[in-house]
Amino acid sequence: MADVSLNIGGRQYSVACRDGGEDHLRQLGAQVDKKAAEASRAVGSATEARTLLLAALLLADELGDARQGKAPPPQVGLSPAVAEALAQLAERVEAMADSLETSHAKA
Repeated sequence: MADVSLNIGGRQYSVACRDGGEDHLRQLGAQVDKKAAEASRAVGSATEARTLLLAALLLADELGDARQGKAPPPQVGLSPAVAEALAQLAERVEAMADSLETSHAKA
């Protein structure tokens, strides 16, 4: 196993991968970092968890479009309406996660 250091959202992460997969993992990390930067620009100051959540949602949306054969959107950034919708979605997901953590801690 090889260890790869990824810089995503200004933080370093050490991730293990199969020998020979280092370059591929670095490319994936670069894509996630790019989406994290895009998400951060769209919603301004946000927690690290929210920024990574939004990055994951953006990547999942692109993956869904690719699976459906849709062309990727032009690289012009998020519209304010989409950014707001993503921010509201992130808030709801965070609230659910907080509720689950609280419920789990009481159990």
